[in-house]
Amino acid sequence: MLAGCRGLWKHKQPLSLSFSFDLSNLPPRRLHPMASSSPSPRVSSPPYSTGSPNHVPALKRVGTHNGSFHCDEALGCFMIRLSSKFSGAEIVRTRDPQVLEGLDAVLDVGGVYDPSRDRYDHHQKGFEEVFGHGFSTKLSSAGLVYKHFGKEIIAKELQVDEEHPDVHRLYLALYKSFMEAIDAIDNGINQYDTDQPPRYVNNTHLSSRVGRLNLDWTEPDQSPEKENEAFQRAMALAGTEFLDSVRFHVRSWLPARSIVMECLGARYDADPRGEIMVLNRFCPWKLHLFELEEEMKIDPLIKYVLYQDDRSKSWRIQAVGVSPDRFESRKALPAQWRGLRDHDLSKETGIPGCVFVHMSGFIGGNQTFEGALAMARGALKL
Repeated sequence: MLAGCRGLWKHKQPLSLSFSFDLSNLPPRRLHPMASSSPSPRVSSPPYSTGSPNHVPALKRVGTHNGSFHCDEALGCFMIRLSSKFSGAEIVRTRDPQVLEGLDAVLDVGGVYDPSRDRYDHHQKGFEEVFGHGFSTKLSSAGLVYKHFGKEIIAKELQVDEEHPDVHRLYLALYKSFMEAIDAIDNGINQYDTDQPPRYVNNTHLSSRVGRLNLDWTEPDQSPEKENEAFQRAMALAGTEFLDSVRFHVRSWLPARSIVMECLGARYDADPRGEIMVLNRFCPWKLHLFELEEEMKIDPLIKYVLYQDDRSKSWRIQAVGVSPDRFESRKALPAQWRGLRDHDLSKETGIPGCVFVHMSGFIGGNQTFEGALAMARGALKL
């Protein structure tokens, strides 16, 4: 049998991996920065045999296919083991239908999607399951696991009940920013509706990096044991990035959203038109602003955002873009101000303390909050 043809060979025996992801060394949730090292899979029993007389079998067994692996089943296996139901579960890699039938859960193989039996395959004819909530991308096995176990995972990280509104917000945000791309790539869905070839190759995303962990055809050791070791690394890589994303959203995204929501609610304090928002604390605000404007039905839309520069302690006035991914502003700072600095700018505006206005008009600065607010109010009138 040629080594390069290993993906066509079906192992006669199921490949059983008893993974134990030790999460006990993670920092307290929401309180401290992430640990410098990510949790990694640890083989707590021989790669194949769990039949030792002294071996205590895992409570649950989760199956996925052997052979070449992809990001979706590696991540799906990692995520399902974060749930209470499948905590500490053994991963069994096989395509044997009889073996799969006897397992507690099966991902990415078996031709069945039935959450009541914990079957999460997406390859069968007629499968069209999507995440919902406005998302229409067909799910992969990872997306299916996230759909059914994601809220539990997030609630554990937040240390709140699954019904808490923040859990639902993060559930949607994580799907949008992390999970959907994995579903789309695995299902062969293009990011853009176009017949034109891409202008460059991107092999740096998570799905590509997981794929490169498969045994190379030049690898002399093509044994099932070696393949299982590679799958462990794939689970660790995909799982670590998933947890990184969860914690970013818990520790950064969610607090920033709360700040922007509060400042949006106070927008009429800055200007009677309600088109200027003042950040009482700087945070990443752009994506939150667009989403919250829609959710809160803000009208008129915010034109300028004011915030203090942490380094210089001066104030910035930034024009809001027409969309998160566009450079054009809803209302750029006046053309006659652009490119001017310091005294020349203060003379042109009639406002003391001016520092600069960018040539494109998307941002400017003033030494004081009062000066920046006066610039924003003046720009609305021009």
